[in-house]
Amino acid sequence: MEIFVIGQCTLHWGRMEYGNIGNYYIIEPFFRELHRVFPTATIKTTFQMTEDFCQRENIKCVPMEYYYSWQPQDLDVAYKELSIATIYSETGEIIETTPYIREVLSSDLIIDFSGDIWGKNADLVGENRFLIGLLKDRVAQLFNKPTAMLAGSPGPFSNDKTLNFARLVFDKFDLVTTREEISNDVLKSFGFDTSKVYSLACPAFEFEPAPQEQIKPLIQESFLAHIGGGERPVIGFLLCGWNMIQGPFNRTDWKDSEFTQYVDLIKHMIHKYDVDFCLMSHSNGFNLPPDFKLKQGRDFPIMKQIYSILEKTDVKEHIYLFEGIYTPAETKAIIGNFDMVISGRVHAAVAALSQNIPTTIIDYGHEPKAHKLVGFAKLAGVENLVADPNSIEDLINKSEYCFENKEIIHKNLINNNIEIKKKIKLNFDLLKNIVKNK
Repeated sequence: MEIFVIGQCTLHWGRMEYGNIGNYYIIEPFFRELHRVFPTATIKTTFQMTEDFCQRENIKCVPMEYYYSWQPQDLDVAYKELSIATIYSETGEIIETTPYIREVLSSDLIIDFSGDIWGKNADLVGENRFLIGLLKDRVAQLFNKPTAMLAGSPGPFSNDKTLNFARLVFDKFDLVTTREEISNDVLKSFGFDTSKVYSLACPAFEFEPAPQEQIKPLIQESFLAHIGGGERPVIGFLLCGWNMIQGPFNRTDWKDSEFTQYVDLIKHMIHKYDVDFCLMSHSNGFNLPPDFKLKQGRDFPIMKQIYSILEKTDVKEHIYLFEGIYTPAETKAIIGNFDMVISGRVHAAVAALSQNIPTTIIDYGHEPKAHKLVGFAKLAGVENLVADPNSIEDLINKSEYCFENKEIIHKNLINNNIEIKKKIKLNFDLLKNIVKNK
């Protein structure tokens, strides 16, 4: 059996492994779950993973260009493939092939894994990217292959020429699962039929942290050095450019005044509860081979700037900045030692919530907004802890509630995570039905 994994998560080499740490939280358990359900299958993907990852997780990469190459001809090729597939569906004749079509024809199951960019946000990644992705999905459907869109947060959508086509493609999937309920509401609001959609959970909740022994040297200078026996509760704080009021998210010219609400929040929590704060980044960067090297990602300058501001205040003794470069497993392990987390990165919040750490989630502060934050919070039972970055009152109120009720939240998360793990596995178990039914 062959499984072909495509989708909007088709990115250049290293992006899924070495950039946004949350991407790796998802992709490792995703492929492992596929192997659990289909232990003898060959898995191919347009995602550009490293050779080490491919060997370790037993997958094969095909060229990214089969799906999307950021070249003007991408749309023409996709339309050509649609024409070939349409003729096949009407006559049974394959008049021509392309590399992508050959992969489709040799596959027994096609999975679209697009995360939160199956919709208009895909076009922020590249021109016509959403339309091209739809065309690739439709080609597989017209060749009568079992197709699934798995564990995504689809939407929002533009009310343009792609919307009707998107509805058609969506309707023709043999299986659609979302990773939180809010996506179903978004789909309904744009006229999609969600009657057969399963609202489940993100594989990232399954990602395993590094062992405690591995991270002890990484935290020995921090407030976490005495795990389980620190003088004061320790709150982890993580932020990204999406949480700022004025975008774009990848700016590098942030002014100190733009962090006022976050500085005030941290100071307030320290003064009121006598806590310590650890600031850390949830993204890495890297230099491409042959001089490959991990480096700080775009979140780190934001965290360092907040730290520099706080160093000049009366709470400086209560602030620590993690300055190292950590693997996803190390990052999750560090997060798992906090007493509470305040996070603007959704998968940093997942790292905490999946380890039963009470967490306040900071929403995005500017467009494009992401409904996944509220969706993930609702999945974990903490939807009342999503804070508006535009309101210092809301940031404080949600963080106070989280801290004051952390024992209750912790107990609730233990129970919720049992159900979340079941939902993750159901994403993949359901695939057996569509392969069998074809």
